[in-house]
Amino acid sequence: MMDNFQSSFLFLIFLVAVAVVFSPFNAYAAPKTMKIGVSAPLKFAIGQHIAKGAEVAADEINAAGGVVIKGERYNYEVIAVDDNCFLSVTDAVSAIERLITVKKVNFVLGGYSSQGTLAQQEVMADNKVIYLATGGTHPELNARIAKNYDRYKYWFRIWVCSTPQAFNYFAQVSSIVEKVKSELGIPKPKVALLMDKAIWIDPIGALAKKLFPAMGCEVIGEWRPSVQATNLTAEFSAIKSAGAHMIFQVSAGPIGHLYGKQWGELKIPACLIGVNVEANDFSHWDGTRGMCNYEETSGYPRVSFSKKSLPFWDKFVKRYNEPPMYTASINYDVLFYLKDAIEKAGTLNSDALIPFLEKTDYLGTIRRIAFTPRNHARPHDLMVGPDYTFMFAGQWRDGKFLPIWPNGKDIHPAIAAAGFPGDWKKIKLEGAVEYQVPPWVKEFWKGKK
Repeated sequence: MMDNFQSSFLFLIFLVAVAVVFSPFNAYAAPKTMKIGVSAPLKFAIGQHIAKGAEVAADEINAAGGVVIKGERYNYEVIAVDDNCFLSVTDAVSAIERLITVKKVNFVLGGYSSQGTLAQQEVMADNKVIYLATGGTHPELNARIAKNYDRYKYWFRIWVCSTPQAFNYFAQVSSIVEKVKSELGIPKPKVALLMDKAIWIDPIGALAKKLFPAMGCEVIGEWRPSVQATNLTAEFSAIKSAGAHMIFQVSAGPIGHLYGKQWGELKIPACLIGVNVEANDFSHWDGTRGMCNYEETSGYPRVSFSKKSLPFWDKFVKRYNEPPMYTASINYDVLFYLKDAIEKAGTLNSDALIPFLEKTDYLGTIRRIAFTPRNHARPHDLMVGPDYTFMFAGQWRDGKFLPIWPNGKDIHPAIAAAGFPGDWKKIKLEGAVEYQVPPWVKEFWKGKK
């Protein structure tokens, strides 16, 4: 017969086993699921990378223990749908409605075209679901929060609104303007504006007409092709006839490869500068058959922006066999600071969670991430500047996308005064090189004024 000590010992083991099985911290208990909806233009690389960046982060976080709310573990599950937002507002609305009402997601990431996201924002507000938006850079998206906080407070922009974004574009090209003046011997270069016909670009076009003259340039015309255009010969021919020395491009649509391809094919004697989101994709070189050589654009070359940027870059390449676009980086970061806010709030309730998201201060792959405060003209926008985050720039040269900005130099004072202040001299990308004027541009303008 078992003595009292043995009986007590076995009973104690039984109690411990029961406690382990039923403990909320039990490693063997099945975690709950937290659904992350991705609404994005999945037919295009820019949209695919939204989902891919989130998937990399979700797998990392889940492997490290998931998201813990009051002792209960949740694993992220990423559910992506194609919202076709470049081509159809109706499809964009349908996509987010499907995510919220059918897939029952807890949060929404993504969105890209402003037309689509302006409409999606209403669905978000009706359902009180937090939307962490990649694109949709029209200022009205955040201005709505200032006008009606209680309805639109669920909107957070995880990338840059079009106004500070525009200042960023001009900052990166300001040294190029000076180089063109010097190397071409043109005291007042002519600038053509070649920009997608999209509402988010309207404020950028207006700003270009003020800032380029302030930098000592002449704006000679504005061309706005459809994002569905299949040929830009007419636009480039007109720009060449107008005598442009520089073409300020702004494109986030599916025609991005066409900008670089036809500019190079036609050997337009003007520097192609600004931003071409499709040119951020490393398929741009092959997609243009190398015709994008010497094209300059905002983008993310493989350099160390923070201690997290290169590890993420290399992990993404290993998994997908392609380098990450900026949409991958920012959607990788967002799941980490969302986790932090959820665990501090101790809830998935949107209204209770918002104050914690508003306090985000996170060092991610794109440097320091924080949101503009509730009393800002654009609440819940991304803070921009040398002490926070900003867009980098590179130039395609012989199949490589080389970093060129920030370059450790001051930006033009007119840009700083207009709304992009900060000590930019202290910021220089690792391995940054000087911008090069395309050889055929130099040859064409040699001896001409």
